[in-house]
Amino acid sequence: MQSVQHLIAAGHSTKAILRSTSLKTTQGSVSGVYNRHSRAFHQHIQGRTSTSFCTIAQFPSTTLNSQRGISKRSAPTATISTQASFSTQTIIPQEPTIHSVYETKTGTWQYVVVDPSTKKAVVIDAVLDYDPATQVISTEAADGLLSLISEKGYKIEKILETHAHADHLTAASYLQKQIEQQQGYKPPICAGKRITQVQDLFGAKYGVPAQEYRGVFDKLFDDEERFEIGNLTATATHLPGHTPDHLGYIVGENVFCGDSIFHTDIGTARADFPGGSATSLYESGRKLLRLPEHFKIWPGHDYPSEDRAPIASVSVKEHKEHNKHLANDTTQQEFVLMREERDSGLAAPKLLHPSLQFNIRAGQLPSPTPAGQRFLRLPLKLKPSEW
Repeated sequence: MQSVQHLIAAGHSTKAILRSTSLKTTQGSVSGVYNRHSRAFHQHIQGRTSTSFCTIAQFPSTTLNSQRGISKRSAPTATISTQASFSTQTIIPQEPTIHSVYETKTGTWQYVVVDPSTKKAVVIDAVLDYDPATQVISTEAADGLLSLISEKGYKIEKILETHAHADHLTAASYLQKQIEQQQGYKPPICAGKRITQVQDLFGAKYGVPAQEYRGVFDKLFDDEERFEIGNLTATATHLPGHTPDHLGYIVGENVFCGDSIFHTDIGTARADFPGGSATSLYESGRKLLRLPEHFKIWPGHDYPSEDRAPIASVSVKEHKEHNKHLANDTTQQEFVLMREERDSGLAAPKLLHPSLQFNIRAGQLPSPTPAGQRFLRLPLKLKPSEW
């Protein structure tokens, strides 16, 4: 039998080489596994083999499309040969399909992140509509997400919250109920393990009964805990600063960073909420910018100027070069001074009080009174003093 090296040198095709080495497979095929670290596309034999044989590995270079799949591939450049007898099935890691949906009233980015091979998905930071003038809560934004999910045939495995938001009401509980009715499965509402600190703090501040917020999140992630979205592996990464409980979610070459860093011309989120820290926010920003430069960062909000539309994602490289608060090797001392000075002049978010009371409940409705009404509390500001 001719050697594999000789056949490669002679320019034989992969199929010809497999025949020449007497490879026998059952329902097998040559397929590729993308290696994120070397950015090489390693080809392996997929299926079952019944004999000892020479394994052929080829290493063409590739580039990944930002959303999914392989976009380019060059010719094979090397081969290796080894004797082996085994059964194997190759799974090709993929990038997620990402639907970014902008909610204009609160400037919030909502995300549906999908494993394209299984259509299993998660929803990140979904929004309810709330009119503070009339106290009407409606579901137009959330229903738009449900329509997208139904139209595409996605199965929602989890509903993810990055933190207890102070500027909009979460649709997590509403989505969970609707999805359970549609899919026959109740996707867990997930947040970081420190959400309990925030719940206790604001539960006491607003007089929310403990039974209305304890245990309302179905899953509390540990720092850097991994979980699955279909065949994709995701990581819940701790990004404190804006709030102490804040998480980001890394899926493939994407990170959904919530309210940590925003678009490059905005910079970073505020850090003056209870438990917030400008120092921690700086470290979280640096943690994000240590990711590979081609990774994309998807923020929780955008507040675009009149001369641009909302932008859902920016690469790590672009942030390192252009982020208003973190670019050009900004030092921690410079950042903290800037952030604290800026935060001292910011007004409270317009929906602060209803958002926090609603969101520590994971979006569940307050219990009704004996008269059947549901209430959120609004603190009074007295001028000049009490009487």
